[in-house]
Amino acid sequence: MSQLLPCAEELQAHALAEPSFAEWARGCGPLQHTAATQAAVFRLAHRLVQSGCQPDLASVYRLLQALDRLTCTGLWLVAHMTYARRVRLDGTELEADDFKARPEGHTGGALNMVPAYAGYLALNALTGETRAWAMGQGHCVAAIEALNVLTGNLHPEQAARYGHDEAGLSRLVADFYSYAQAPDGLPGVPLGSHVTPHTAGGIAEGGYLGFAELQYAHQPLPGETLVAFLSDGAAEEQRGSDWMPRWWRAEDCGVALPVLIANGRRIEQRTELGTAEGLAAFVEHLRRCGFDPLRFDGRDPAAFVCTLHEMERHLGNRVEELQRGILQYPLPIPFAIAETVKGFGFHGAGENAAHNLPLPGNPHTDAEARRLFNASAAALWVAPDELRWALDCFAALRPGRALERDHPLAVRRPALPQLPELHFHDRDCSPMSAIDRFFVDLTAANPQLRPRVGNPDELASNRLHGVLQALRHRVCVPEADDEAVDGRIITVLNEEAVVSACLANQGGLNLVASYEAFCVKMLGAVRQTLIFARQQTEAGRPAGWLGWPLVATSHTWENGKNQQSHQDTTFCEALLGEMGDTVRVLFPADHNSTLALLPQIYQTRGRLACLVVPKRERPCVFDAAQAQRLARDGACVVAERAGSEPLLLIANGSYQLAEMRRAAARLAEAGYAYRLVYLQEPGRFRAPRDLLEQQTVADEALRERLFPAAMARRVLLTHMRPEVARGHLWLLLPDACRSAVLGYRNRGGTLDEAGMLFANRACWANVVAACAQLMDVPRTALLTADEAAALAGKGDPAVLR
Repeated sequence: MSQLLPCAEELQAHALAEPSFAEWARGCGPLQHTAATQAAVFRLAHRLVQSGCQPDLASVYRLLQALDRLTCTGLWLVAHMTYARRVRLDGTELEADDFKARPEGHTGGALNMVPAYAGYLALNALTGETRAWAMGQGHCVAAIEALNVLTGNLHPEQAARYGHDEAGLSRLVADFYSYAQAPDGLPGVPLGSHVTPHTAGGIAEGGYLGFAELQYAHQPLPGETLVAFLSDGAAEEQRGSDWMPRWWRAEDCGVALPVLIANGRRIEQRTELGTAEGLAAFVEHLRRCGFDPLRFDGRDPAAFVCTLHEMERHLGNRVEELQRGILQYPLPIPFAIAETVKGFGFHGAGENAAHNLPLPGNPHTDAEARRLFNASAAALWVAPDELRWALDCFAALRPGRALERDHPLAVRRPALPQLPELHFHDRDCSPMSAIDRFFVDLTAANPQLRPRVGNPDELASNRLHGVLQALRHRVCVPEADDEAVDGRIITVLNEEAVVSACLANQGGLNLVASYEAFCVKMLGAVRQTLIFARQQTEAGRPAGWLGWPLVATSHTWENGKNQQSHQDTTFCEALLGEMGDTVRVLFPADHNSTLALLPQIYQTRGRLACLVVPKRERPCVFDAAQAQRLARDGACVVAERAGSEPLLLIANGSYQLAEMRRAAARLAEAGYAYRLVYLQEPGRFRAPRDLLEQQTVADEALRERLFPAAMARRVLLTHMRPEVARGHLWLLLPDACRSAVLGYRNRGGTLDEAGMLFANRACWANVVAACAQLMDVPRTALLTADEAAALAGKGDPAVLR
């Protein structure tokens, strides 16, 4: 058949020849099918029959008729989820007591997602292929939950509670924003205000707008297809989503189909895309970025079916042209723009109020709001027998195909990697060299696991020379030996974009390395992943992706040359505040202690690791056995001097360990007893906050062996801010009057390591002074007069170097 769309006369003739096409073309409720969509459906139907996906044209049109009824019911149900406590499938109007006293819901966006997700379901049914889906605007989850319940695409806990009969749907709408709570404090129903692991097929909460845009191109593996629903509000976020054509490669990426829901409204005002000029400018912007934009009717589920199918064909054609040498990277990536109005299908569509509560009042107490709700719901209502027929049409096309809850990204669980040989040694070197060699060897030993390196800085500066040589920057036009079209390193001066490349690569091996101060910009994306992984465990379906390290190097204490903007310990502190079963925060002090951590990091699932690692040469402190014991226990005794009432010295951080060893030497010279413990993993020694975290903390016996209660006088020198460390480690510092904590005090500037330590009152002499105070002896018993004067701010700091 011709690739051209049929004209109006051809469509009229086709409607006469195919009554099922004519019946679908009449629309259903508020769903109207434009001439452009009718022409696209005509072409789609013929292609599906010619490819053998469907036996005849009528079968396609019947499914699209069912799609209209499913979509109308989904819109109807979403409106009920916001406002109602129950549904009436017979279409009877709801009374005041049938409505919630406190309605809530991101109604407008969820209404817009109904035709989008319904179209996705229909395309899967028509082609017999279960594509993956992701949704950036997680607050629109009501659309997903409603359609999943109607089509029976549910996890067991939802299937046991929600059905598509009146009782099951009434439980669904009543549970939505019910704030129900279980005895353990967790949500009391398997339903949330955003995507959760209870949402069949959900892979991310979507609470942070903009991160799906940064991740979708990196998520599918070859042979997989992902439909990514994106927000036009998120199009106003930071750059990053613009660059997806720069990263996508047919050789190691699956098909990624971005669909922007252009409803023209953010929370309380119009978006730039909400104007004709703004939308036109956005389309041109997409073209300049290397996308191939397609605009279509975002109110029509059949238009979603046709557009998604067309996007797949477009991308397939571009890959074929690449293979024939006609095109080069970057390929034009299809980008669909679903043009709609916010809240389409219900009262208040297109207004600011549509975002949350589109009615002018609460139907529970307001008669006019109740009348408006019932009138809008009546226009969407589908008779029970028609709905049963529609659902049967979808069910008939399900056998032999995975449910959408089990799409490839949702069940990702790669095999554990083969571990390379560990090369311990006793030479002074940059601890980053351990990561460099290990990751190169790891990727070489596991070619089946796609590697991704997130790099917002300089790999060479961060001592990852081997990684750069082996994996190379991914570019479209290589200029040097460390660049390649198929490079595995995603390099761009955008921390959110590079960390998202690795967070999205859940079927492979990952590494992110950045200046510690700039890691802070990654926190939102990382936290969204951690939260979802934790909830997956709580739901009984733990995340299957392989763990990997976020390396905070060029860190605070060795980055004095770059002013205080580069001196920030927030990243590790913030991640230490997250649950310990989802992320480890680690401070290896040398090459061997860094190397010993890596096998266990990459052999875990659903758990990240934050490694704060020096990049400059550091002395070898731990041999292989000590390093492995540190990796296992989280802390170890470095040195001690016997005697009465020994001081307990605790070092946390490589430079801090060096200062503590110098302080310990001074104590020994003066005849005082001490024990020096290196604390590599502070989170192991916190008080657990729940049962899951309890499984990751040290038991009382290990804590007592390392930090005996009899050693009551304690000094902690930490990489972090003292207040943060003391708060997390109160079990190790139970008596504030008999303990001292030193660390980063937000002081800095253009200083070297010794200058940074002195400026923050965190050098060896400050430790000695703290010990003197705890022992109630004068500083001069442990420090010379010049040293004491320098410490008091009245002498030359150089004497302390």
